[in-house]
Amino acid sequence: MLRYILAAATLAATMLPSASFAEREATETAKQELVARNELPGQSFRDYFKLFQPRKAAPVQVSYSKDWLDQQPKATGDENWKCLSEALYFEARGESVRGQFAVAEVILNRVKSSRFPDSLCGVIRQGTGKKYQCQFTYTCDGRKEVIHEKKAYERVSKVARAAIDGVARELTEGATHYHTTAVRPSWSRVYKQTARIGVHIFYRHNYRTASN
Repeated sequence: MLRYILAAATLAATMLPSASFAEREATETAKQELVARNELPGQSFRDYFKLFQPRKAAPVQVSYSKDWLDQQPKATGDENWKCLSEALYFEARGESVRGQFAVAEVILNRVKSSRFPDSLCGVIRQGTGKKYQCQFTYTCDGRKEVIHEKKAYERVSKVARAAIDGVARELTEGATHYHTTAVRPSWSRVYKQTARIGVHIFYRHNYRTASN
């Protein structure tokens, strides 16, 4: 009987550390999966979409109105969120809320595409430094970016947060380009028009792949 008890004790001593290690591994894995969105590095922004886009299965009910935005909590985020908020302010603050979401969608579509930089800040600042040769004119028009309309910025920052979180439905059918109705760039004659929202017309390349 004593021999049996000793054998059982020895077996327990060898098994318990393994169980403890497994528990620690599970805990660490859970911690990693719960990394806050704000802490995700900009250079891994495409990985962000791979991690969080599946949650769109249960979308938030979005109403494209200022009243809906005003009911949302104050938006916060990392550098990429700040870049998108700024872009929406200077590119689309005069647009309808629906139009602002559409512009945000184009920028996000570029991040997902291998044809463009892989972070929001990278996409928005592409070409900056060469006057009027950048992707978003406000970044290279030679004028300092100053936010004067605080309420408008507060609203577009909420649009940016919601767009990054993937809570809105697709509005532009995968568009990666847009222009206002006041101009007609040469590329608009060869890209496929996908939507017209407010004063913006949206386009995508004539072919689509898994990466764009």
